[in-house]
Amino acid sequence: MGQQVEIELKTPEQIGLMRRAGLVVADALARMRAAVTPGVSTADLDKIAEETIRAAGAIPSFKGYHGYPASICSSVNDQVVHAIPNARQVLREGDLISIDCGAELDGWHGDAAITVVVGEGHPDLRRLIRVAEDAMWSGIAAAARGARSGKGRLTDISYAIQSSIRKAGRYGIVSGYGGHGIGSAMHQDPFVENSGRPGKGPVLRPGMALAIEPMITRGKPKVAELDDGWTVVTVDGSIAVHVEHTMAICDDGVWVLTAEDGGRARLGDLVTSREPAPTS
Repeated sequence: MGQQVEIELKTPEQIGLMRRAGLVVADALARMRAAVTPGVSTADLDKIAEETIRAAGAIPSFKGYHGYPASICSSVNDQVVHAIPNARQVLREGDLISIDCGAELDGWHGDAAITVVVGEGHPDLRRLIRVAEDAMWSGIAAAARGARSGKGRLTDISYAIQSSIRKAGRYGIVSGYGGHGIGSAMHQDPFVENSGRPGKGPVLRPGMALAIEPMITRGKPKVAELDDGWTVVTVDGSIAVHVEHTMAICDDGVWVLTAEDGGRARLGDLVTSREPAPTS
């Protein structure tokens, strides 16, 4: 028998509180994106994140989590996820950095990640980021459509992510790491794979909140954890990308809680009416 999955269903009011945490994360990531330039260290970015989060009255979700020492994960080039910021890790022209950030506000969490090219960078790197972002949005859209039909299952998200990546080219899809439930804790059931067959797992229903986070590589998908107990790297040294948004399923659509526009630009009418439509 499979392991029992316990999914925390949120009330509309609790989802509204998660939105506030999500906007704190969005602000922190926007400030870090603007600061990513050659000569900046990953520790500099971590300082920006912590100051932004605490100024909003929130707490960095990552800091102290199982002993993690920082407010962000800052994964550069072949580092896939969970790399610890370091004053000696200085960004150079053409690097690729994935920044993962979480915030807790009034007991509720938001979690999101971006990948940014340092300086101009090679067009192939920007394409790699687009492939991951498109896959993430495909997964979120699949959740929205599945919940709306009443027939959606968790692995419909996984299949949509995988299909989007496969259509884009020969990229490695990292397994063993992926999305997760989120809410009153940063990591909750269920685990959200980035590949797999559709139509399996829990039914997608209002009140579910999930972090959707594809991780892809330019080479093979095999990864390894370094001796620091956190940093995950590609075994073949290939460049990796990690992107993430926190989303919630509402009665009338999804709400991308860590996107400033709630996901409206990418999802249109699949977004709940709780996120006001633009007036212009």
